[in-house]
Amino acid sequence: MTFDKNPFPSGDADRHALWEMLVRRDIDAFIGQDWSMVENDFVAESFFGMHANFLSNADAWRLQFPRLEIYRDEWLRQAKETAATKFAEPLREALFRVTNLRDIDVDGDRAVLHKKFDGSVAKADGSVDRLKWQTLYFCRKVGANWKIAGFVGYMPYPLGG
Repeated sequence: MTFDKNPFPSGDADRHALWEMLVRRDIDAFIGQDWSMVENDFVAESFFGMHANFLSNADAWRLQFPRLEIYRDEWLRQAKETAATKFAEPLREALFRVTNLRDIDVDGDRAVLHKKFDGSVAKADGSVDRLKWQTLYFCRKVGANWKIAGFVGYMPYPLGG
């Protein structure tokens, strides 16, 4: 199964671990509607998330997720909605195909990750779900583990395009 191969070798431990957290674990948890798989991947006490509303103008971006619980509830809502959708192809494989997380800047115990979604997933009714957005994640190493401190998500991809 090469569709879900981590592009970072285990010798690049930080990027390898960040990819595992924000691609593999995120996809598997989302498909399984299992928040418990990812709940410890966040710096819960200071987490926040911005919603760019798929707009290039940063003035339109909003602090939609000021607390982790609010983001969790939206994440679970989206996971449930996705689970209720009939797809014409294996969803897990399709999500790996449309997800790109290759740009990861690491400096000590901080990291900025550029996760892009670019592609379509075929639905059973003949239509497609078009995924074309990106998220900028801000991560922090806490002890030996990387955690998500915040993000700016739902930005258009490409930005300004």
